[in-house]
Amino acid sequence: MKFIITEESKQRLDTFLSQKLQVSKNQVNHAIKNKMVLCNGILCQKNGRELKMGDCIEFLQPQEELTKKRKPQWSGEEINVLYEDEDILVLNKPPMLVVHDAPSVQNATLVEYLKSRGYSLSTLSGEERYGIVHRLDKPTSGAIAIAKSNQAHLALSYQLQSREMGRYYLAIIDLPLKEKIEVCCQMGRNPKNRLKMAKVQNGRDSKTIFYPLLSQKYGLVCAKLYTGRTHQIRLHLEVLSRHILGDELYGKRDFLSSRLMLHAYLIYFIHPLSGDKILLQAPLFKDMLNILEQNFVMEEVNEVITQKHILQCFGDYF
Repeated sequence: MKFIITEESKQRLDTFLSQKLQVSKNQVNHAIKNKMVLCNGILCQKNGRELKMGDCIEFLQPQEELTKKRKPQWSGEEINVLYEDEDILVLNKPPMLVVHDAPSVQNATLVEYLKSRGYSLSTLSGEERYGIVHRLDKPTSGAIAIAKSNQAHLALSYQLQSREMGRYYLAIIDLPLKEKIEVCCQMGRNPKNRLKMAKVQNGRDSKTIFYPLLSQKYGLVCAKLYTGRTHQIRLHLEVLSRHILGDELYGKRDFLSSRLMLHAYLIYFIHPLSGDKILLQAPLFKDMLNILEQNFVMEEVNEVITQKHILQCFGDYF
């Protein structure tokens, strides 16, 4: 399979092939690593190579082999539906569930759960990301929106960019915050650890506002994202010398939690057909509730995590 670059775009090789083949960058990078991509007849070893006009890209692996999927059987429980109509599905994603497939993923994903339940969903992101408008990291739980039609997918994707769609997160952190604080920085891959993100020059802009809800030995905070970068909340808390309980990548092992204590608690968007404003709440999972019960007064927790209180904290209304 050959592609000729017909214009000066300065596009990365992995981005170009991902779009042309309708597969993930991880799959493209895996193919490059396995010596399946040539550039101008020479084996390509850099997934970030900048393409130039006239470049000839050869992909040696048949596309059907690249996109061929294992089909693990979904053996988990039913996932709680927060909202559903003909165009949109909103689920409360359990922790430790990967949203979509990648070469390193061995277990069933949220996408495979959706397929197993026979949902008819948007095809704009291809089979691998079947209906997925945005994602949550594997250990993060909470509200996730899925498009059931291409029209809804386009509309919600636009709302993510315009910030008409967004989420409020709850997190339990190792040290309390004293006051409401805004963190803005440019983000990119950590040059010393590719699994992490870092503050970098010439990175992508990012902005989060944190509001302290309760302060004991640990802190319960709410975070509102104004951009949607990978690991944004985790990195921005590190900027503040704070870490989410269970975050062994950015923080350290705390022995209290078996996963990241981060939950997408509220999600809001405008319905693409009716124009109605929708605000949904995703109940906390048992593991996070247990840590809250052990370290906070639950009457106080229940008071500060109401929709009304959280919106007031950020000066928002609905």
